[in-house]
Amino acid sequence: MNTNGHHPDTNGRDPLRADEWLEARHAANREQTSPFARGRSTNGTPPPPPPVVEDHDPTSLPIFAGAWTSEQELPGRARSEFSLRPLVAPAPEEHHHNVPGADGRVELDWELIAQYRAEISSRLTARLDKEGGRVTDEDREQMGLDVIEELIKSEAETLVSTGRPPWTKDQEKALKSALHAALFGLGRLQPLVEREDVENIIVIARGPECAVWLELVDGTLVEADPIADSEDELREFLADLGARQNRPFTEARPHLDLRLPGGARLAAGSWVMAYTSVVIRRHGMREVSMDEMVYDRKACTAVLADFLAACVRAGKSIVVSGVQGSGKTTWVRALCSCIPPWEMIGTFETEFELHLHELVDRHKIVHAWEHRPGSGEVGIDGRQAGEFSLEEAIHHSFRFNLARQIVGEVRGPEVWNMLKAMESGPGSISTTHARSAEHTIEKLVSCAMEKGPQVTRELAISKLAAAIDIVMYLRSEVVPNGDGTFRKQRWVEEVLVVQPSIDAARGYATTPIFAPNQLGQAVATGKLDNFLAQELARHGFDLEAYKAESQANPGVATS
Repeated sequence: MNTNGHHPDTNGRDPLRADEWLEARHAANREQTSPFARGRSTNGTPPPPPPVVEDHDPTSLPIFAGAWTSEQELPGRARSEFSLRPLVAPAPEEHHHNVPGADGRVELDWELIAQYRAEISSRLTARLDKEGGRVTDEDREQMGLDVIEELIKSEAETLVSTGRPPWTKDQEKALKSALHAALFGLGRLQPLVEREDVENIIVIARGPECAVWLELVDGTLVEADPIADSEDELREFLADLGARQNRPFTEARPHLDLRLPGGARLAAGSWVMAYTSVVIRRHGMREVSMDEMVYDRKACTAVLADFLAACVRAGKSIVVSGVQGSGKTTWVRALCSCIPPWEMIGTFETEFELHLHELVDRHKIVHAWEHRPGSGEVGIDGRQAGEFSLEEAIHHSFRFNLARQIVGEVRGPEVWNMLKAMESGPGSISTTHARSAEHTIEKLVSCAMEKGPQVTRELAISKLAAAIDIVMYLRSEVVPNGDGTFRKQRWVEEVLVVQPSIDAARGYATTPIFAPNQLGQAVATGKLDNFLAQELARHGFDLEAYKAESQANPGVATS
């Protein structure tokens, strides 16, 4: 039979050359998806079938393929069911260098990272079981890093063996960082928490959507990439974070308050809110001095800073008040910087935010207590198992020979913990939210009355007026720079001295020692009584500078 040089079954077509077949085969390999995502594509349609190659074509034999498909078994090699796929999508064939984008970012497949995290966690657990005994957190993390390295190396080899472009150093670095954050850190949230220009991270997840906004330190609000692919995924992420600190986040406990690695504070709510909402506050300044508040942050005058420092040294009890985001915690750290280093300090917080116990060069001895919520059903005493309250912490602290007891934020009945600290020793410092300096005492009265009907207004006022010496009120404002950018300003607006009073209507008296001038900044009024002035002078307060500032602002002094 005359075949004219053609195979009898090729229907007149020339057979594929080996190089043509290899190119078609490699193209098919590149288009294959992972076993995790098999049968799925970006538009929801099945992936296209690989090019058809005639079975009788000798070049179809595996020896000519040069690479094994994900469906094949390598001879003599047992494969597990777990198979990696590149987390960083390879660049198109004409861009084999895989250079990251102009912004230096590398896109990652977070759905697959979650699956790889589960595999890494499984392998790590197996290794820890083999180790037996007690393994330190550092050892556990190092073992996890080793597992990550092994998986990255294995996947890199797979890329090369299947003819795909290898990862660049930037891609490998991004991949390792993402897996480390997913296993030991905050996952997709980690890069945002590490940004120095971010003050608040706001997340709202509704169904399949997850919106993220960043409030920068200058007050600007910008949108960011999602940290979860759905509301359910965000809930799972939050529940995992809470479990690490024994703080459940479930429908039975629909709110979550905790501190994150690095010191940020997280507050989240779901199920009892319209959507799952999260707000994370980053504390940018941990170690701050009074000089920095005056000269770097322009938050007060040098005279006011001198007055506040003398109040701290004299053991006056101070309440720092203001609206949310006005800088109360930063000011408490600044005030605490005036405490002599030899004094032993106790801090009491629902979540660690002051971090005085970490400033060992400034504060030599700090005992830090943190509230711990309980879990499970409520016992006959009305409490959940494992709960440790701030009230218990205050009671426990009286055996620690403390010079000062500093209660962090007061939002409700915990005002009685603040009162107990102020009544038990000198120089306590606390914060609360209020709309003005005068309203601060009324706000604390309301908090005290939340304890129950046994607390009358008269009792609350008498306790607060006797315990609090100074109220300093903070103001914040976002102002334009004139060039299209903004900056957030925070400053002390007013300082009051609080005293008991026979006034039947109020039960307490307040005197503005520093009041706002025309710019809204607190300046001396000259109303400091002689007894307090002399006491503060013994602790370094410059009375002459105070008088000079009050004389330079006569309108404020007579207001």
